[in-house]
Amino acid sequence: MVDSDSTVMIYTLSTCGHCKATKRFLSECEIVYEFVDVDLLEGEKRKAILEDVKKINPKCSFPTIQIGEKVIIGYKENEIKEALGLS
Repeated sequence: MVDSDSTVMIYTLSTCGHCKATKRFLSECEIVYEFVDVDLLEGEKRKAILEDVKKINPKCSFPTIQIGEKVIIGYKENEIKEALGLS
């Protein structure tokens, strides 16, 4: 299981099917996570979040999932499970 020091953060788009599937999967696994629907932000907030995403995912594609130090790009159930220690 992911240790208590590891936060799970996902950067998503509100209209993205893969993003919704990622949130649903984490919820089904009873994983506490934080998320930001980047497309719903405006102005400086959006710009700042996009800069954060680009630091860990230069292509800035969604979903971008950060589990502790591990970054997963896209909805990859097996990689997510492995990063969470669920496999």
